[in-house]
This record gives sequence, structure tokens and C-alpha cells, in this order.
Amino acid sequence: MTDTPALPEGYEFSADSERVDVGRVHGWLSTDTYWATDRPREKHERAMAASLNFGVYDTASGEQVAYARVVTDEALFGWLADVYVDPSVRGKGLGTAMVGAIREHLRPYGLRRLVLATDDAHGVYEKLGFRPLDRPDQWMVHGFEAARPR
Repeated sequence: MTDTPALPEGYEFSADSERVDVGRVHGWLSTDTYWATDRPREKHERAMAASLNFGVYDTASGEQVAYARVVTDEALFGWLADVYVDPSVRGKGLGTAMVGAIREHLRPYGLRRLVLATDDAHGVYEKLGFRPLDRPDQWMVHGFEAARPR
């Protein structure tokens, strides 16, 4: 089992969806990510409503500094999505610690797998026990939207 890294002092993890700053998270994702650029606020809110939502917060100010969500049936499968750390606090290990805390939050559900997709953070997730698919040839995808240029 992979150890769960601790959050640095001064930060706390929360699985309380009510605590998430929806406007802040939508701003981050829709303006500062390669996967959600220009995502409409209404679509973002629907995605959050159908997901488990997680945040990391500055304990002194209460300000949210990181976010992620998991789409899951809470029994067999989960998809980790929209992992984001505010640029002002990057490099402190908050993203790694948050994903580790999410993994531990999900452990009692008994999921068979938790998957994610990333273009550039493989090393971060490998530290937490994620690995490439054993049989990627078994997986398929259907895209309802036209492919976006990279």
C-alpha cells in the first residue's frame, strides 16, 4: 500500500461539497487548464452535482487553494477529474496530498478501480500508486463533442 502524504501545516482537506467555492473552481478550470478551457459555468455545476467534491483550504483564511472531484457509483468504479492546485501554492505537495486523501476517503467504498487521465502529471500520480492501464486495448471511449485541438 502506498503511504498517504500529509498536507503541509496550515492546510486542511475537506470532502464537504458545501464548502467548495464553485465560482473560484470554475474560474480556475475554465481559464487555466488544458482540459476545461471555456467550460460553461452551468456545465461545471452539473458536473459537480453528479460528483464527490474535495478541496484543500488555507486554515488561517479558509480560502480554497485546491480542488478535485470523483465521478463514482460508490461501489465499483471511480474517475478522478478536475484536479487543480492554485498557482500561488504549487510546489508544496498539496496536490499529491489531496489525491492521497481522496484515495483514503474512497477506500471504504471498496472500489475495484480509480482511473484518471493526464497529459503531464504521471509522476505525481505514480507516487500514489497509479499506473498505466494493464490492457489499454480493452478500453474504449466515445466522444460526444468534436475533438479539441491540442
